[in-house]
Amino acid sequence: MSRLYIVILMVFFSTALSAQQELKKYLEFAQEKYASGDYIYALEYYEKAMAIDSNTINTLWEYAETLRAYKDYRKAAFYYGKVYDREGTQLYPSSLLQYGLMLKQSGRYDEALEVFKTAKKKYRKDPRGYLYRKSRVEMQSCVWAKSNQGDSTHHVFEALPDHINTANAEFGHRVFNNQLIFSSLRADSVGTAEEVYDPSYSTHLYRSAINDSAFAEEELISDLHWDGVHTGNGTFSLDHKRFYFSYCGDDGYNYKCKILVAYVEGDRFVDVDTLGSIINYEGANTTMPYIGEWEGSEVLFYASDREGGRGGMDIWYSFIKNGNQFQKPRNIKRINTADNELSPYWDSENTTLYFSSSWYDGFGGYDIFKSYYNTSFETPENLMEPINSPANDLYYFQTATKDTAFFSSNRLGSNYSKNPTCCSDIFMVREKLIDLPPTIEESLEDLNRRLPVTLYFHNDVPNPRSWDTTSNVNYIDSYNEYTAMIDQYKKEYSSGLRGERSDDAKDDIEDFFTEYVDQGVRDLIQFRDLLLIELDRGRKIELTVKGFASPLAKTDYNVNLTKRRIASMVNYLRAYDNGVFRKYLDETAENGGALRITQVPFGEYEADQIVSDNPNDQKNSVYSRAAAIERKIEIQSVDVIRQDDVLTTLLTANTLVHDAGTKSTGDRIEKQFILKNIGEQNIKIDEVVVSGEAITFEYNDNELIPGETTPINVVFDTKELTGHQVGFVEIRYNGLEKGLKLAITTELK
Repeated sequence: MSRLYIVILMVFFSTALSAQQELKKYLEFAQEKYASGDYIYALEYYEKAMAIDSNTINTLWEYAETLRAYKDYRKAAFYYGKVYDREGTQLYPSSLLQYGLMLKQSGRYDEALEVFKTAKKKYRKDPRGYLYRKSRVEMQSCVWAKSNQGDSTHHVFEALPDHINTANAEFGHRVFNNQLIFSSLRADSVGTAEEVYDPSYSTHLYRSAINDSAFAEEELISDLHWDGVHTGNGTFSLDHKRFYFSYCGDDGYNYKCKILVAYVEGDRFVDVDTLGSIINYEGANTTMPYIGEWEGSEVLFYASDREGGRGGMDIWYSFIKNGNQFQKPRNIKRINTADNELSPYWDSENTTLYFSSSWYDGFGGYDIFKSYYNTSFETPENLMEPINSPANDLYYFQTATKDTAFFSSNRLGSNYSKNPTCCSDIFMVREKLIDLPPTIEESLEDLNRRLPVTLYFHNDVPNPRSWDTTSNVNYIDSYNEYTAMIDQYKKEYSSGLRGERSDDAKDDIEDFFTEYVDQGVRDLIQFRDLLLIELDRGRKIELTVKGFASPLAKTDYNVNLTKRRIASMVNYLRAYDNGVFRKYLDETAENGGALRITQVPFGEYEADQIVSDNPNDQKNSVYSRAAAIERKIEIQSVDVIRQDDVLTTLLTANTLVHDAGTKSTGDRIEKQFILKNIGEQNIKIDEVVVSGEAITFEYNDNELIPGETTPINVVFDTKELTGHQVGFVEIRYNGLEKGLKLAITTELK
């Protein structure tokens, strides 16, 4: 062996050893900084470590965890994805869940939805475990978020000025005596030139006077300032003589807190004391106090992970007597979940609790919700955009006049120095001074943006084995019966399968009900409420509803079936809220509002051609996801009925669909439809539109007087076509954009 070769080997091993020592040093320092909550320094050293070795899975995991703690959702998603690709949840079981959560908090709902579906399958061996339950609710949450994007409230929305919202983190707490009380995470020691003398950061309480909607320069509340300790979450007692706040030490990337009280003397806070163990439960994290009035008594709401909760941080409350006697705290089990519920705010006037949660359907990590109390707390309601976002939204509260609300968020657009979503700012929302009703064009745009609303049905429902075109069934009753069959669907669709394939089939069915059937009802409810607002304004509105069916029955039967399905939706509207829609459907409303339903009962010939139509193969023709997704109706468009529009249907035919049955490829199918003018004015045919080159037609009369009929001969040339086929003509008349559709269907062998 040559000396040169030996020297090269020695240099190589020396360099490798030096790199390994350097890598170990970087990783140890990064881990130390992460444990202390200093994520910026931790990330710097993880990045140095990854420049040496970017393939070690432990390092990738720790880097992803630090990015998540630093709220860099986009990068965290990328590295959690790399971890999962490498280890498939074997080393780090939560890698797939965290990957989905970071995608969701980046606003990438479609990608997150697919990840949560996969996660649900990965974790299904432990259906009671947190990972499975969280993946399941997040899957539903992504479906909800996709459906509700853009549903912003009609409020003025703005960030507070930059001297309040710094590049660090700010959290609003209260407005009291025209002063904003808030917390800010800033360096403990900063020079006049903003030079940081002490690299440690702490959260402290500040106040800013509000004059004519302008915020004065903030002032540190020095009475409640201690070096190296975090303070925040201030709230005054009902008599304004006491001030409750959180006093916290670091606990990784969380705080470990207890609630203290100070007595108020003018602008001073004196005689600070801690609340007793009945509130500050030993070993628990107790924080975010809010004092309110409830049932004539003073009450303290707060967040804690004390024993007896549902999981994580829960919201508790305790009634107060004589200013310092706290009754046994109660857990609000109706709203607390396996995740965290935080930052309670109690609106005593409307007996409504506002809080943030990371469990319910929402746009991001923490969304803000409200729950009305009426003998018990009701199901939480999301406050929607722009109050909520893909990031974390917390600390909601209102001013005493209820015309302005504040909240904190680390959404895109917040002030930052390195990571756009690192740090929270305080935002303000208020009602418009003059809130003019939207124009009809704006209303239509808003309603159409929520379409299609798609509703799903069990096979041959409603009114099975009937040729009727109407039904007395209320869609919600049909929906409830349908969802009660989910176990039967799982059983039938997974029959004959074993192991993973059986479980996958059951998951496919469950996902279908979550993504489509249940979401359809939620979409219907939101659309219903917005539609009613417009009708109450006296609008005349037309809904176009299209029907679909799986190809199990004959086409002409399916056309009638889809008509019954559309009728069930109309029945739902007629029955809702003691018939509030009836006067609009009957066009008897005193305000002139009207609601008309235009039916497009297309039946099976719009169905996916791969869906089984074999009645002996019910597994695929009835219980498969592919078949189930075809059995639906869709509200497809919303239009305004203007005064000069034709107000009644003028043109009809002896049949809308001709099912030619089974034919051979190349056959010419001929059908004569009989058109009839059933209106009270002449009809002039403007044009006939066909679905493709295979369809031709002939007719003689361009104009029909009331009561007159005329034939139209339609030919469907099936040359080079196979399988289920449909051809149609659309007869447009009297300047209308939508005409009468006639169809020929066949199955070609």
